Amino acid sequence: MRKKVWAGAVSGMLLLGLLAGCGGGGSNTAETGTEPDQKAAGEKTEGTDKVNLRLYTYGTEEAYNWNKTLQAYEEKNPGVKIELVQLSEKGDTQEAMKKLDLEAASSAQMDILMFSDAAGYAQRVALGMAEPLDDYIAKDGFKVEEDYKVDTHLGDKVYALPGKFNPWYVILNKDHLDEAGLAVPTDWTWDDFADYAKKLTKGEGAQKRYGTYFHGPQGGGWMEFLKLKMENQPQNSEFLKADGTSNLDDPNFKATLELRMKMEKEDQSSVPYTDMISQKLAYRTQFFNQSASMLLIGSWMNTELGGTEKVPLNFNVTVAPFPKNNPGDEKGLTPVTTDYVAVAAKSKHKEEAYKFVRWYTTDGQVVQGKNIPAWSKVTNDQVAGIIDTILSGTKNPEKVDKKALVDTLIASKASAIIPPATYQSEVYKAINEEYEKLILGKQDIDATVKSAQERVQKIIDSNKK
Repeated sequence: MRKKVWAGAVSGMLLLGLLAGCGGGGSNTAETGTEPDQKAAGEKTEGTDKVNLRLYTYGTEEAYNWNKTLQAYEEKNPGVKIELVQLSEKGDTQEAMKKLDLEAASSAQMDILMFSDAAGYAQRVALGMAEPLDDYIAKDGFKVEEDYKVDTHLGDKVYALPGKFNPWYVILNKDHLDEAGLAVPTDWTWDDFADYAKKLTKGEGAQKRYGTYFHGPQGGGWMEFLKLKMENQPQNSEFLKADGTSNLDDPNFKATLELRMKMEKEDQSSVPYTDMISQKLAYRTQFFNQSASMLLIGSWMNTELGGTEKVPLNFNVTVAPFPKNNPGDEKGLTPVTTDYVAVAAKSKHKEEAYKFVRWYTTDGQVVQGKNIPAWSKVTNDQVAGIIDTILSGTKNPEKVDKKALVDTLIASKASAIIPPATYQSEVYKAINEEYEKLILGKQDIDATVKSAQERVQKIIDSNKK
């Protein structure tokens, strides 16, 4: 079956490349790579020992501090020049990946590649775009699962090292906690989370303040909110297992549905699903307007925690880790997003490209100073310094509980990557639709689990052919 999944990925990506190639004439930064004088950008400059490496990225200067970062590397490695190929001026990852696929199909020189998510990483590995790094890693004498907080293995091989580290966490209105006499959580369970939400809920009608707001699922997206008790497990944190079989018989799937139903229908402590859909609610305004006291979200919010011009902060904010299922469970496991930094399979200077990838995902992340690194060797003081820099760009950094934020980020780690199936969106849509029947009172939890299992199995079976 796995071969068929990868074959589907390859077919889908080739079709994507063809469709992208039929597009109109907008500017394409990466197209410069096909000019005659740049085709051999990875070659050594004639008469010198200097190596020019091309780095393909969706990251903007504002978000990634490229000038400072690449200059620092070149100063440490005077024989190397890093040429930045920005695939999207807006940092649009979908636009960037389409252009990357076109470049890969051309004669353009590629040395270092960045993928924005596990799906994009796995799909392009299936297309043969990334070089296995296992021999380089063995020579350097480290293990990815020990040196980084994100394990980038696909099967038994590693094709990329992780850059930034954006774990999910819970942000809380500290003023509301103080008002309710609640301590800032440092290690808690979903039962604790539900109890906090109930105690933080206040008022009635249009002026009601809810304990929490869940921003999903919706339209087959934001499915993290239907895997709450699956995502904090070291393995099998997805709706599908690594071998492509259904994971909906996991008791934690049903337990997540039970949690969502209890909080919305029984405790009435979470914003109703119907309000989220009908009013097209935004999670930022729900939290910063103090309509909800707690928000489960990704730590891309670090840059906004202290408030912005568009969304000001008028209260004190603190942070807590992603809740566990049971008190004795491992602490810190949470959904994580990262950058997957790879060596291009067609690079003529793989050794030099790997050396940059290793530096960039370790010391380079500290130099960059824009995100929390996935590198586990980063010290607490370094994380605190990066957070200081990030918060200094907000309107009211003094209102953010920096210690709680730093402690939460340091303790966070990702579960094992599960290579996504090519039909993942179909699975998400089916489960989302069954959840809507549940939350709208059209079927009970047992019927929801059974129907979701049956529909997902049909999707799996139809894709085996």
